[in-house]
Amino acid sequence: MKAHLAPPRPARIEPVPLTTLVARADARLIPDRDGAETAITGATLRAQHVLPGDLFAALPGARAHGADFADAAISAGASAVLTDEAGADRPALRDADIPVLVHPDPRAVLGSVAAWIYGEPSLKLAVLGVTGTSGKTTTAYLIDAGLRAAGHTTGLIGTVETRIAGERLASAFTTPEAPDLQALFAVMAEQGVSHVPMEVSSHALALGRVNGTRFAVGAFTNLSQDHLDFHRDMEEYFAAKSLLFDGRSTTEVVVVDSAWGQALVTPHTVTVSTEPGTDATWTATDLASTGTGEQSFVLHGPDGLSAAATLPLPGAFNVANALLAAAILDTAGVRVEQIAAGLAAVEVPGRMERVYVGQEFTAVVDYAHKPAAVAQALDALRARAEGRVITVLGCGGDRDTAKRPMMGEAAVRRSDVLIVTDDNPRSENPETIRQAMLAGARSVGPAMGGEIVEIGDRRAAIKEAVARAKPGDVVLIAGKGHETGQEIEGVVHPFSDRDELEAAIRYRRGVGA
Repeated sequence: MKAHLAPPRPARIEPVPLTTLVARADARLIPDRDGAETAITGATLRAQHVLPGDLFAALPGARAHGADFADAAISAGASAVLTDEAGADRPALRDADIPVLVHPDPRAVLGSVAAWIYGEPSLKLAVLGVTGTSGKTTTAYLIDAGLRAAGHTTGLIGTVETRIAGERLASAFTTPEAPDLQALFAVMAEQGVSHVPMEVSSHALALGRVNGTRFAVGAFTNLSQDHLDFHRDMEEYFAAKSLLFDGRSTTEVVVVDSAWGQALVTPHTVTVSTEPGTDATWTATDLASTGTGEQSFVLHGPDGLSAAATLPLPGAFNVANALLAAAILDTAGVRVEQIAAGLAAVEVPGRMERVYVGQEFTAVVDYAHKPAAVAQALDALRARAEGRVITVLGCGGDRDTAKRPMMGEAAVRRSDVLIVTDDNPRSENPETIRQAMLAGARSVGPAMGGEIVEIGDRRAAIKEAVARAKPGDVVLIAGKGHETGQEIEGVVHPFSDRDELEAAIRYRRGVGA
């Protein structure tokens, strides 16, 4: 199973009186326990991460209640506990000699409480939040590249990694829990970070992980089917995304090329569009692409602002990501020539990432793991392919099952050869997952789709794709992108699509893996 490494903490913390937190959370302090003299110097919701002086958040969970681990937290030096009525009534807390803050929804107030403990760190930083189904990672990297081109010291929080002032953390916290996030912001502020591009997932918004965070910018990319194992339907999914635009973001920037984006627009929204003839605040003209996937265009902003831009990423969707990043950077005071320099220099791990070791065909690794993202990636690659498109694709287990046939269908319609394989089966039978994908792919029919091949072993599937490739073909390995492990029955085995693709190409060329 994945280990939860302890997140970083700031070196200096001003102790906060417990009574202040009681008021901040509008919580009830259990009678007969005097918390007036108790000082809090940190917060966590994992008992194994408790440090002396911490507030331990004992939250209700799907499988267990955090209060069941209160003994371990208290033994580690927790000074107080935040929980709900059910948690306060558990034996570990009912009989404990420690102040207990009781709130009907402790998760909802935890972010605000943690922010207070760590000195409201998001007010000391320009936090630039990006939400949406696809494009969050790429946009965050584009923003980061532009900020660094302008000489700013940046933090970065996202799917691929977490970075502080150029240093990558040992563990990437994709959507940190609220106390971890506030501690991370405090560390960034201590280390001189000025701006923090951050991916904001629907889970983070719905579960209150970003509560207590003030965003200088909240941005929206797009919405398509994903995470319907967590959200009941697309409307609930959108409602979660919309929380970033409930007043917590000083400036709101939205791609309006869909009805979902248009629904977020207010009179003060900075709008972005790649559609010709729109009156959006930020647009692009004169789009052109090269055979290597590089794109050029002219970006247009408010008050006649414009600049020629080059983007080393293929696909119209990446032009939208670049425009969104440009709009965000403009609000952060980055000059247009610095924006263009950042766009040209960006590198995004596992996002339309080309693997080249001398072969005569194009080989690409991409994180696309939902129907719309698969379609976008393949459309972009099809537009530059001189020969065939060969795709290797799987679906993850224990996730939205409805999208599996849709992914198979989207892939086979745009591929000359589709190799259906395993992704991260997790606790599910991988054959069951593949059959759902194959059903969608086969529903298209041979006249409308490419050849379908099933190879469960992902390494063998990648090797087969490379063996079939001819000069001018495009090979896409989709679904895992930057990931370096494959989860099977609770065990994460080392596995990198990029490394496996490179090894397969080297093997074919006889230059050694």
